[in-house]
Amino acid sequence: MPQIPTSVHELTVGQLSARSGAAVSALHFYESKGLISSRRTPGNQRRYGRDALRRVAFVRAAQRVGIPLATIREALAELPDERTPTRGDWARLSEAWRAELDQRIEQLNRLRDHLTDCIGCGCLSLDTCVLSNPDDRIGEHGSGSRLLVGRKR
Repeated sequence: MPQIPTSVHELTVGQLSARSGAAVSALHFYESKGLISSRRTPGNQRRYGRDALRRVAFVRAAQRVGIPLATIREALAELPDERTPTRGDWARLSEAWRAELDQRIEQLNRLRDHLTDCIGCGCLSLDTCVLSNPDDRIGEHGSGSRLLVGRKR
């Protein structure tokens, strides 16, 4: 990871990219979503404060555990004066996100279990197939093409 001299207080997008490991396009995207901010030079080039490194690290860590960008943005907006997140901020937010992640894990486990039941079927016409038709009401009347029965040509 390239080192940036401490005398440099603002980073170019290339420096921020090299130091954070995020692609330039990702940094532009983060900025468009309000996750990081920059100022423009007289030549219209972006300059990021050094605190953007920590904000990018925060965003990327949250993304790796499956937190949506909108939720990350809301969390960053709650910080006073949109300051850089601290270790304490991460601890508080990660604890709040834990319940959401636990719910998703439970949902994925249920989906995985239904998938296992379904694999041997081939046609996905099990009596209780929550994967191919999770809101099935007509299936209560049996399998097959129930909608075509009694249909006139």
